[in-house]
Amino acid sequence: MVQPTRRIVTGHDPDGRSIFLSNGVAPAVQVIESFGGMAVTELWRTDEAPASNAGADDPAGKENSLEPSYLGSKFRVVEYPPDLVRFSGDNREAGFEEIGGRHAMVEDGDRHPGMHKTATVDYAIVLTGEIWAVIDEGETLMKPGDILIQRGTNHAWSNRTNESCRVAFILIDAVPVD
Repeated sequence: MVQPTRRIVTGHDPDGRSIFLSNGVAPAVQVIESFGGMAVTELWRTDEAPASNAGADDPAGKENSLEPSYLGSKFRVVEYPPDLVRFSGDNREAGFEEIGGRHAMVEDGDRHPGMHKTATVDYAIVLTGEIWAVIDEGETLMKPGDILIQRGTNHAWSNRTNESCRVAFILIDAVPVD
């Protein structure tokens, strides 16, 4: 079951005074059935840098993509079910396709079936549960409050417990390292 995320968004009234545009459960939630019900709650996105604070449009759920657009950013919360649920059967390609990340999937998934690489700088903050950050040459256990800065490397998230793990991510477009 997906844990709702409360999202509060501010903006400006016609006189330039600050106002609350929204305050409630984030509406843009995608449940990735191919990954055992992994839930991705898109909180916000920008499509340029510097970002515009004008207007009242909600850009969070505009498109299904793993990465932000060129010069853009994404802010999301991902709820990872245990690996035994997320990677049961031959669902790897379907899961990456469903999340809009087939292009990022590392073809040789021997290290971990969730291995992928994005052209982003990611700030990952564990909110609840625990999860292993897996890279080509090692892995480390992350617990609530731990923060990882992922800099365009091959990586995966491995939940080896029997409970879900929630991680907040801020993804920023970056120049890839080849």
